[in-house]
Amino acid sequence: MLALSGCGGESGSETAAGVVVVVPPSEPVAVVVPTPTPSPTPEPAQSAEAAGAVAALDPIAQYTYPAIATASIGDVNYPLGATQVDIPVRLDHATPNTVHVRVKTANGSGTNYVYSGAYFEAVDKYLIFRPGDPLVQTISVKIVKTKEGGHFKVSFPEAPQGANAGVSSAIVTSKAGALATKPIIAGFRLPRTFKASGTLAYDLNPATVRWSDKGGAGILSTSFTHGRAQTGNAETGLYLDNTLHPSAEPAFAIKNGKLVIHSQKLATPLTYGGVSYKYGAAMLSGRNTPETQVTYGQYEWVATMPNRRGSWPALWLIGVRGWPPEIDVYEGFGQNSNWDFERDISANIHGGPINQRKFTRSMWIDATTAYGIGNIASATHRYAVDIQADYITWFVDGIETHQARNPFSEPFYPVMNVAVKTSSAFTDGSGDMAIASFKVWRNR
Repeated sequence: MLALSGCGGESGSETAAGVVVVVPPSEPVAVVVPTPTPSPTPEPAQSAEAAGAVAALDPIAQYTYPAIATASIGDVNYPLGATQVDIPVRLDHATPNTVHVRVKTANGSGTNYVYSGAYFEAVDKYLIFRPGDPLVQTISVKIVKTKEGGHFKVSFPEAPQGANAGVSSAIVTSKAGALATKPIIAGFRLPRTFKASGTLAYDLNPATVRWSDKGGAGILSTSFTHGRAQTGNAETGLYLDNTLHPSAEPAFAIKNGKLVIHSQKLATPLTYGGVSYKYGAAMLSGRNTPETQVTYGQYEWVATMPNRRGSWPALWLIGVRGWPPEIDVYEGFGQNSNWDFERDISANIHGGPINQRKFTRSMWIDATTAYGIGNIASATHRYAVDIQADYITWFVDGIETHQARNPFSEPFYPVMNVAVKTSSAFTDGSGDMAIASFKVWRNR
């Protein structure tokens, strides 16, 4: 989500003049599979290698970010009679951010192929490389039986998140005399559990929360610094205020003890900036609410997300001095037909001089497959971020889902909104975000 009135988009790149070129959002997409290059099963990466490579990433300048790693997989041979084969996935250099690599087996093809069930147990899982982890880890496939030359495939069914795709498909073959493969599992960090370490600075009470056009101390704002439209994102919804737009359904309400942020198709179009809007979006921000602003600390929302096609819900942070920087804690790309509201989560950072994005580092994953977190839109979940001088770490339901080196050293303010980006009837499912709790802790 970008806070730009006249330029920008869900994702983009810059020209030499710093003008944002709008491109579609980053998403898991099928990769073009090059012909794999045979490679031997590697030995486990040494922790010293990873530690030295990570150290080489420092320092990070405010407007730059370290090069993205490339993930690759290679052909593997395993001996006849083996009961397991361990297939390595390698990063070409230390990563400054979490890398999610989805790896999936498939039946072989051509002469002497083998198939799942009879010869091996099918696998579809994520391998996760966190900053500081070794550069090689393996996916283990159980072997049911073997035959000379029997082969099956393993590949990345979608582009890695947080890394480029290198060699993304491999052939796994049973051969007499092949060496037994070895699992590489040591040295990988377990996911963190969310815990607030700062001093509680803000605690939203749905029963007493206040909002207004501009906001202020103890009062959240219903508008962006640039106004009530996000034309640069090609959004079709006008950001509404209950007082300023009485002809529309209330953009904000307290229902069942929760703060509801409501998006809608307008019964009567509203004109703003010379443009007629048929949809209503809604947002609350802490841009003029000092107690919500943090340089280092934690934010946590307890919320239920909308699941309506064309809705674009987000929990995010913007630099107090202007955009960028930006930290996206959660975004739901309902305007994208590939987005699954019940299983997908996303995160991102945007950096660069004011109004000139120089880098992003995004993540869009199936949280159910990766972390066992499901029913994202149909149930209430905890969305949190911990911002420290070295790393930014994201959490869902207390489980670490992403981490990235922190290039920022300035205060942020929070935004919670449901944007609209559609020309549809906008009536399916729910267009509401319901906030049960929102807390801010400040380290400094």
